[in-house]
Amino acid sequence: MAASTYFLLAALLAVVTSHAIASDPSPLQDFCVADMHSPVRVNGFVCKDPMAVNAEDFFMAANLDKPRDTKMSKVGSNVTLVNVMKLPGLNTLGISLARIDYAPLGENPPHTHPRATEILTVLEGTLYVGFVTSNTDNGNKLFTKVLNKGDVFVFPEGLIHFQFNPVHDKPAVAIAALSSQNPGAITIANAVFGSKPPISDDVLAKAFQVQKGTIDWLQAQFWENNHY
Repeated sequence: MAASTYFLLAALLAVVTSHAIASDPSPLQDFCVADMHSPVRVNGFVCKDPMAVNAEDFFMAANLDKPRDTKMSKVGSNVTLVNVMKLPGLNTLGISLARIDYAPLGENPPHTHPRATEILTVLEGTLYVGFVTSNTDNGNKLFTKVLNKGDVFVFPEGLIHFQFNPVHDKPAVAIAALSSQNPGAITIANAVFGSKPPISDDVLAKAFQVQKGTIDWLQAQFWENNHY
């Protein structure tokens, strides 16, 4: 095999491997605390001067041991996210986490994280969870599982997934770890029916194969964000 072919194969392997390591770029130094006040715009955040970094940059009094209010949520859940926007020391480290509280019969509705895989651990209660595959030959296959306290489930990056508390008289709590400093969340119903400005009802009526009046009614609803 020619040397150029070896070089090409090595280059392709390096590209594939680099994308498989993590969703976010790997750091090239011990840390890169986000400088939230820098006017420079990069993919992520500019590094704070290392000489000005202290322990507080890696700390957040998040009170994740305290229950969150789910009564004000129409979907019966409250997602408390700890990402780089709240903890600058996460910058370039490729991780974040969230506490998720579920009211009885509450849910974290179908959504995606465009930049992260999620691993969920149930701390209290029971959850019915699942994700849907992309439009492949065996497309839109649903994988579901009922989880109990101590169970773990993984949602692959970018795929639509959900969690639902099927118990009518007990709340549930979970902790989620995500493979990005800023995983993002796209709640499907909110994005489709609550966009600003709204998507044309002609477009959505054809996409969902319903009358435009149904789309108009859905767009008139209040699509709240349960992420805090």
